[in-house]
Amino acid sequence: MLVRASIVRQLAARDASSKPLVLAEHAAGALNGATLHAVTAAAALGDVTVLVGGTAEECASVAAELSNVACVAKILTAKGEGMSRGLPEVFAPLLEAVVKAESFTHVLATATAFGKNVLPRAGALLDVAPIADITAVVDADTFERLIYAGNAVQTVRSADDVKLITVRPTAFERAALGAGAAPEVADAAPVEASASSEWLNEELSSSDRPELGSASVVVSGGRGLKAGENFALLEALADTMGGAVGASRAAVDAGFVPNDMQIGQTGKVVAPDLYVACGVSGAIQHLAGMKDSKVIVAINNDPEAPIFHVSDFGLVEDLFDAVPALTKKIAEHKK
Repeated sequence: MLVRASIVRQLAARDASSKPLVLAEHAAGALNGATLHAVTAAAALGDVTVLVGGTAEECASVAAELSNVACVAKILTAKGEGMSRGLPEVFAPLLEAVVKAESFTHVLATATAFGKNVLPRAGALLDVAPIADITAVVDADTFERLIYAGNAVQTVRSADDVKLITVRPTAFERAALGAGAAPEVADAAPVEASASSEWLNEELSSSDRPELGSASVVVSGGRGLKAGENFALLEALADTMGGAVGASRAAVDAGFVPNDMQIGQTGKVVAPDLYVACGVSGAIQHLAGMKDSKVIVAINNDPEAPIFHVSDFGLVEDLFDAVPALTKKIAEHKK
């Protein structure tokens, strides 16, 4: 019944006059899966056009992936070396030009660093107020978003001619692949490189584990790990399940792990199929980033820890005993 109600609500939100545009995010021609969540949100408004910026090779690669998405009706590509690195000073003027040329009524991007960098700048150029981190589309002018660390739902109605919206990926299903209808592909004129910013270099950490925001299994650790080297216990557990490793803000603030692993209100928001919290107390800041997980397992030696209030399964045990034992059992089961 809940799924049926969601479908009815999405259909009711569609407006014949709405013309949504989704800003695609990619890395060297590989589409960021979070973009597919934004496509789902845009499909609630009307036929979806996706804008891809990058080199000719990157645009071709991303367009090929998007051509298999059923609800994508058109793909616009902005080709140029200056589009490749995702600089917001380049993409904001591009959005302004495309919106004005094609009369788009809504522009949606995922609430990632890329989307949150580009849309406010585009809002300044278009003189409209962006709507951040929506979790539902009510109608063409009305949207829902979470406030107070997810404890209240705010309904926002915008009177702007163009709505600029960032989408919380965990609130929308991924648009299905493999059912596309060969969308139209057209070129959008790229803008000139910005004189105010220049791409210098990047340092990427390589890992065989899935990206934290898209992993189906996440193992996270908190202050209870006591030291950064003890996260090796969680890495071993995550590797047995093909999962990613995250951390609470307390663990990041203590210097155990880098801040790109932080899950919570001021970190990343995740909603995996399985979330295993080890030594995490369950502060409200952390819960805001993971409470939408399908199944939550908590391991903590404090029976009064707040994490047990949201967990589906709880184990009151010393994590230094429980995690290695769990890792061993899973490894044996997989043989």
